[in-house]
Amino acid sequence: MELSNLGLRIRHARLTQEMTLKKLAQNVGCSESLLSKIENEVATPSLAMLHRLATALNTNISDLMAENWIVDSPVMKADQRLRKRFVHRNKKGGIELENLTPHHKSSLLQGNIHIIEPGVASDGQIEHQGEEMGYVLAGEIEIYLADQTYALTIGDSFYFPSNIPHGYKNIGITIAKILWVNTPVTF
Repeated sequence: MELSNLGLRIRHARLTQEMTLKKLAQNVGCSESLLSKIENEVATPSLAMLHRLATALNTNISDLMAENWIVDSPVMKADQRLRKRFVHRNKKGGIELENLTPHHKSSLLQGNIHIIEPGVASDGQIEHQGEEMGYVLAGEIEIYLADQTYALTIGDSFYFPSNIPHGYKNIGITIAKILWVNTPVTF
């Protein structure tokens, strides 16, 4: 899935909050120029930047990226799942999130499969309210929780409160896949 209309949604959320481009840029720690490029869809934000934008705009990534579709079934077939791709800074690989749960404004729980190419890491550590758990489906990863590092392989699982700064990296030579569930909806 492309991040089409993401810039428009970010601009709309910023204007709804009556926030200037300069103020939002200061709040998320980036230049006005980069923020303008993101809003005009000339640049794509990293996953961490998108999280900072959502937090500064009092929303979540899922709301910024939601497609306008109505779920008419509790079942989501494999070919119906949306994917959000985030290209790594060096343009060599990236992270893809495959939605396992449909997005609703009232959702409390969200599930994704994080698909991480070899050598790719999350863009720093993020923290927010909630809880997270995961299960490694494929590959080898490291999970970073504050100043602790944990190596995980297929079949390993994890849990942590989301207010602990967290991130991850694919330390293997193949694509890593993690079943990741968090509450409340974040991405």
